[in-house]
Amino acid sequence: MDIAVSAGLALVYSAFAMTLIVGIRYLIVSGAFAWATRLLYPGLYKGLDRQIRREIGWSLASAAIYGVPAGILAWGWENRGWTQVYNDISAYPLWYWPLSVFIYLFAHDTWFYWTHRWMHRPKPFKLAHAVHHASRPPTAWAAMAFHPIEAITGAVVIPLLVLAIPIHLGALGLVLTVMTVMGVTNHMGWEVFPRFIWGGVLGTWLITASHHQRHHSEYRWNYGLYFRFWDHVCGTDRGIGGFAGRAGSD
Repeated sequence: MDIAVSAGLALVYSAFAMTLIVGIRYLIVSGAFAWATRLLYPGLYKGLDRQIRREIGWSLASAAIYGVPAGILAWGWENRGWTQVYNDISAYPLWYWPLSVFIYLFAHDTWFYWTHRWMHRPKPFKLAHAVHHASRPPTAWAAMAFHPIEAITGAVVIPLLVLAIPIHLGALGLVLTVMTVMGVTNHMGWEVFPRFIWGGVLGTWLITASHHQRHHSEYRWNYGLYFRFWDHVCGTDRGIGGFAGRAGSD
């Protein structure tokens, strides 16, 4: 087989495989937290079956949009050295490992904040972001329920970062885990984290479900993804939402 054809097939396979991984990861993580919700708060998603089916449909479509560039870069990392992802833990000082995780999370949060605010302008909102805000209230299935335009803006971030900023493979795995877990838990309508996190000093800087819930109910506030930094700086932070009474545990 021609080398170029073989490489092309491998590239397609990698993109398809990563799409499956992203989709299955979504179904497992969102499904687990949705099951926990029904167990702990049996009536919370009552009457939302149609909305949940819509959320799952949009999310699986988004999985392909996230999976294709991830698969292409995974192939490029393994076969062409395209990215700055490294395996040798000694390649950089040990202190860089946690620093790189923070850099990625902060860069992602910054990108998300500003693209999210842009999507709340009338035309982008009507064209794309309204799909996500149709989840009222959001559920554990809503984390990836995006119009394709919004999915593209989210899907390019990590691929661009791995092309530019060195990160250990394990640190990248941690970033993707945080991205997945926070994306789901911030939408599920109750606080999975203890009260000392969302109601204490950490909660003034970290975004949790009760903070993001207010965004879904009032639209004009709380645009961040992981941190409340840009909301504080830009005056768009309005604290937690209205379900703190059922949120979390002491």
